[in-house]
Amino acid sequence: MTDIRKLINQIASAEAQLCATQFIAPCVKGGRVRTRVAGMVYTFTPKPSQFEGWGIFQPVDAKTATVVEEADLPQIAEYLQHFSQIRLRLAYQLRGQTWLAYPVNEVDMRQRLKVVKPIAVHLVTEGVVFEQIIARWNGQSCWFEEIDRRTDPEIVETLQSAVKQLTPSEELQFKGITPEIRTVYELATRRIEGFAQPQQDEKRLRKALRMGGGELREFQDRGDYWTVDWRTADGVRHTSAIAKTDLTVISSGICLSGRDRDFDLQSLVAVMEQQEW
Repeated sequence: MTDIRKLINQIASAEAQLCATQFIAPCVKGGRVRTRVAGMVYTFTPKPSQFEGWGIFQPVDAKTATVVEEADLPQIAEYLQHFSQIRLRLAYQLRGQTWLAYPVNEVDMRQRLKVVKPIAVHLVTEGVVFEQIIARWNGQSCWFEEIDRRTDPEIVETLQSAVKQLTPSEELQFKGITPEIRTVYELATRRIEGFAQPQQDEKRLRKALRMGGGELREFQDRGDYWTVDWRTADGVRHTSAIAKTDLTVISSGICLSGRDRDFDLQSLVAVMEQQEW
């Protein structure tokens, strides 16, 4: 009985101490905050519930804590220094101030976290896509600390330029590129609607021509069809209009007595070679 009373008194004392304590914590929108008081971990719903950022919180009871004020930079820095530092490169914004990022060094991340994967970074207050950052891992979540000023800013510009030019990740080449950078580029461009379409179209046309014995030079998108510039095995060039739906020939570029649509791109190669004879 004495032990039970002692435990009850300890809990009552901890709760009294809790309501008299203010604490700093990071909070994502719609999330909860945690602190440790008298050896016990408490999880609170913040008020206001949509608060996002670094706050100084005052517990109202064992389940709710009010935002007293926003934490300042020295307070945030002191909080973060207790956790493991990790360098990441931003891929894309998930929601609010949360971004998906990828490690700058896969070997380092494997040593620290025992796994290599894209990771959500919370409270990213500055930075753009492909920016290299320093973050802190507290064992459960990753929190933004600052932009990594030691990295080459030209890498970000080069990657952003490559996106605008719809450059496939496998063709990405520049001084300083790493496998990790290529992975970040793939993560970022995968989210862009229609980014991979030109590459898929090219593969489709190139495959059809190769199976017929021809070779693709270039193609232009004309809406429902492509204008395809290609050549036969002996190097003779042709330009043909090809339907996107099934690669049937709309216009072969030569007179086929109105039978153009009887052929597709693959069989057109043989027809052209026969004409050359």
